Amino acid sequence: MVPSRRRRRPWRRTRAYRLARTAVLTVVLVTMGVRCEGHRHHGAPERAAGPQAAATATASTDAEGGGPDGAGSGGAGPDGERSGSPGDAAPTTPPPRPLPRSPATSLRIPSLGVDAPVIGIGLDTDRQLQTPPVDKPKLVGWYRGGPAPGESGTALAVGHRDTKTGAAVFAALGQVAPGRHIEVRRADGRTAVYTVDKVRVFDKARFPDKEVYGPARRPELHVITCGGLYTRRTGYSSNVVVFAHLTSTK
Repeated sequence: MVPSRRRRRPWRRTRAYRLARTAVLTVVLVTMGVRCEGHRHHGAPERAAGPQAAATATASTDAEGGGPDGAGSGGAGPDGERSGSPGDAAPTTPPPRPLPRSPATSLRIPSLGVDAPVIGIGLDTDRQLQTPPVDKPKLVGWYRGGPAPGESGTALAVGHRDTKTGAAVFAALGQVAPGRHIEVRRADGRTAVYTVDKVRVFDKARFPDKEVYGPARRPELHVITCGGLYTRRTGYSSNVVVFAHLTSTK
């Protein structure tokens, strides 16, 4: 008697096929999960800044990190937009209109208890950003060559962290938290209110001129002081920079 030939299983019912199908589905699901997570944390585009002249500060009580002059293109991008259909988007407050030019007279950081008068500053002979006089540690310097409070562009404010006589106006600047306000009163009686976006500490040897001094389309304020380690020979090793943008005027 001739033995009957065993019938072969359809290929879709084989164990090898089932294992391969499971592996493919797992890869697809993991890939989708990574993409969704990345989209959920997508932020605003980084601001493009024009080229700047490199400069490094060396004075122990100076807050400069390099010259703010230099032409460039680009500007600050808008805040990141929520994804989804227009009907699902949360209502957003329109940005305030930039203010006309008027000099700064005082600067307040309520969360730090800072309320200081402002003087105009420029560039020294090495084209580095000047600072307020060392014998007047409670003053804030506002760069006259840049925007006034509330004007479009990158405004710069500088102050000492400390002097030989003790703490100065920006001794606690590095402790200001994102979301806090910086209020700058103007000569015309109006006040530009900036909201802190981030606080960074940069080594003076690698100070990012483009990021700190680069132009911006919206009104921004970058507040600078010293930070890092201190030695009598070289002064402070770093700069503390607070990045903020205009959110209201009054």
